[in-house]
Amino acid sequence: MHKFTVIVTEEFEADTAEEAALLMYQQLTNGPAPLHYSVTDETKLATNLTLDRKKADEFASVDHTADPGNW
Repeated sequence: MHKFTVIVTEEFEADTAEEAALLMYQQLTNGPAPLHYSVTDETKLATNLTLDRKKADEFASVDHTADPGNW
C-alpha cells in the first residue's frame, strides 16, 4: 500500500486566509464534494486530478475498507 497526500484545490475570493478556510469548510459541509485535487505520492511527484462526479459518487457508495488489498 502506498501513501499519498491529497489536497483539495479550490479557489475562493476572501479578505483573509481564515475567511477562505471558512468558505471551504462551508462548501464541504453544505455542498457536493470537491472534484479538483492535487495528489502527491511518496516520491514527491504531484499530479492534478479532476474527478468525474458520476464515477466518484459510484466509487464512494462502495465500502472499500472490506477489500483485502487494503489490509
